[in-house]
Amino acid sequence: MDTDAQRVLEYLTTVEEAAEDVLTTKQQIVDLDAKRNSNREALSALRQDMADSEKVKVCFGNMFIKFPKTQTVALVQRDQEQLDKEINDLRKVLKAKVNHLNEIQGKPELRGYSLSPLSSEEIRAVDVLLKR
Repeated sequence: MDTDAQRVLEYLTTVEEAAEDVLTTKQQIVDLDAKRNSNREALSALRQDMADSEKVKVCFGNMFIKFPKTQTVALVQRDQEQLDKEINDLRKVLKAKVNHLNEIQGKPELRGYSLSPLSSEEIRAVDVLLKR
């Protein structure tokens, strides 16, 4: 009986760790998405409010530094691209983690969960085929 209880405890621990990993990845995506949205707001404000020759104050850590507007826009855009890449990578990893959790629990794999959208080139190819 002691070994059965030990196996059940190990199983529950494994499931709990996998579920915690899924939740942690989801929270990382949410946090990065919030940062991406604030970057989008900053880019919009930079494009609307000031002349190109002006300098803007940018917060780095706990200090503000004056930067030319064009360099600031380029910096925020690079940060935005990096955030997009990280979010897409985390979403791919999340799919694998959810499938692993379902496997541990003995549930079937989610159908359609691993689908990805068509690229712009694939959409153009489909359009060409459908127009003929």
